[in-house]
Amino acid sequence: MTDASDEAKGIEQLYEYGERLNEAKDKSQHVEDYRSIIKAAESSSVKARQLAAQLIPRFFKFFPELSDSAVYSHIDLCEAEELGVRVQAIRGLPLFCKDTPEHLSKIVDILAQLLTAEENVERDAVHKALLSLLRQDVKASLSALFKHIESIDEPSPDENLRERTLFFIRDKVFPLKAELLKPQEQMERHITDLIKKSLQDVTGAEFKMFIDFLKSLSLFGERAPPERVQELIEIIEGQADLDAQFNVSDGDHIDRLISCLFMALPFFMRGASNSKFLSYLNKHILPVFDKLPEERKVDLLKNLAETSPYTMPQDSRQILPSVVQLLKKYMPRRKSGEETNFTYVECLLYTFHHLAHKAPNATNSLCGYKIVTGQPSDRLGEDFSEYYKDFTER
Repeated sequence: MTDASDEAKGIEQLYEYGERLNEAKDKSQHVEDYRSIIKAAESSSVKARQLAAQLIPRFFKFFPELSDSAVYSHIDLCEAEELGVRVQAIRGLPLFCKDTPEHLSKIVDILAQLLTAEENVERDAVHKALLSLLRQDVKASLSALFKHIESIDEPSPDENLRERTLFFIRDKVFPLKAELLKPQEQMERHITDLIKKSLQDVTGAEFKMFIDFLKSLSLFGERAPPERVQELIEIIEGQADLDAQFNVSDGDHIDRLISCLFMALPFFMRGASNSKFLSYLNKHILPVFDKLPEERKVDLLKNLAETSPYTMPQDSRQILPSVVQLLKKYMPRRKSGEETNFTYVECLLYTFHHLAHKAPNATNSLCGYKIVTGQPSDRLGEDFSEYYKDFTER
């Protein structure tokens, strides 16, 4: 009975502190009342702690000298055993930033760590609180959120936290881009820069998610200038690791390279250069084509075929010899009895046709096809009839 009356008395006192602060014109004169409210966060009474979770953020801005104490006590409430206390405390977190925006990054960071909550009602409260802060200051909020994804320099001690942060950005932030990313060009550039910093350590699915989002921005939309489209290609080139020494036994790099080439195709169609991809394929991949995993050979040839119409003459001239060599290998002479892989041959012939169209004066010395362009590189005075005979017999 005594415990119950003590609890009721404590709650009544909290209400009195709150009323007094509410009515006071100069609230700073009632610092002891606010100090007592903060202390109530340590109470054994669930109701007292729930009330403290309401009152601490409400009067926070009036007592800057107690700001650290108030925030740390409120964080303790966010981690309370009782779900009701935690939810009430989480709902109050955005109020810390309403009139004191300097605390926003810290509060977003706290909320991001609470994304790992298992209870639906608790996680829902975290989502709503984060969206409230994103609407208040999207730039600072996004910067604080993305710190939990940029795990290459500062590895996250909790991979689950990184994953939950990614899910929140994908499911809650990306769909609201039209509402949140204002002013549009400035904020689209900001989130692009944050994404680019986060791509150093992502899975294939995460990378595709980010590229799909970037494609949806006005910054990289259908009316974007060529340099913006090229920026996306450079992001994909970075993920494909085109500066790395190639190891044919590195299955992960092969998979990443082929999927990145496929991802880049829409941007080649829009005028971006495929030169770096083709140079890498010509130098590192096509010479060891036979050693690639069987299931990836077709994917590579299909992607090469699809990019061939968008290849510049200079790049076409460089890669044509490798394509002709593969054609000779996989397109056996008639009546030789060798089995033909028609998928390989179809892809290679399609590629050959488009590359030869871009660099017609290269075909004479490669396979004896004379196409007169009027340039010395036509090599019309030389006899390549043996090459022509060999090629046509296939």
